[in-house]
Amino acid sequence: MIFSMTGYASLEQEVSHGVLVLELRSVNHRYLELQLKLDDNVRMFEPQVRELINQRLKRGKVECRISLAHRASEQRQVQLDDTVLQQLAQMTVSVQRHFPESRPLSVADILRWPGVISGEGADHEALAAAIRDSLLKLVQQMTEARAREGIKLKAIILDRLAEMEGLVARVRPLLPEQVKIYQERLYGKLQEALGSVDDERIRQELTIFAQRIDVDEELSRLGAHIEEVKRILEAGSPAGKQLDFLMQELNREANTLASKSVSTEVSQVAMALKLLIEQMREQVQNIE
Repeated sequence: MIFSMTGYASLEQEVSHGVLVLELRSVNHRYLELQLKLDDNVRMFEPQVRELINQRLKRGKVECRISLAHRASEQRQVQLDDTVLQQLAQMTVSVQRHFPESRPLSVADILRWPGVISGEGADHEALAAAIRDSLLKLVQQMTEARAREGIKLKAIILDRLAEMEGLVARVRPLLPEQVKIYQERLYGKLQEALGSVDDERIRQELTIFAQRIDVDEELSRLGAHIEEVKRILEAGSPAGKQLDFLMQELNREANTLASKSVSTEVSQVAMALKLLIEQMREQVQNIE
């Protein structure tokens, strides 16, 4: 399955002491760029959040927001653990004895110290589990959204490929006759301009020139690249980087076709191919 890098998902989850609000959005990017925006109540879980998302998403500029809204009506009973406070005080004295210039702990520092507030360990574990479960659901929702978008991108690219195949099929039978007409026209001009030059020599030079302007090889490579794009689309993600490379190769062949063209028909086909390739490239840039 092909996945887009564009996606959005959000959810709210009832947890102890409040409501957990999560939001995940992503847009296209060459690599995975993760930006976390966690409020103070859940900032301690940033490493776990980052690891979970990194394991499940490969590409895209991803923004994750998580906040915990406490219920205004709820009164939390909190107590300080005297044992932990005494241990912290002893450690503080020891540290300042070795490092007199160190800054004393503030009240906020002390209250944030693990285990200072009785019962927070259990709350911490419960909240960590809730965040993990909610984030897994959220990533799954966004993955499904990206899959739906990927189906649309795949359909657009396949349509463009079909148009390209039609153009190649249309122009290929015209090439021998167009090269022949161009040779005859050029032969007449050369005879008129050079007059006394050996007729056989002119024909040899025209044959060499005809080989230089022959675009059958370019058309064959275009066909091969088109088949490879279809194969990758059927194989599924990750496909973005492979497809981007093939867009460059398709464009290279279309440019060569245009530069070798000796007729209006071939030039028009080359320009139409370049337009279709550019349209596909815009879609490919959004594929994971």
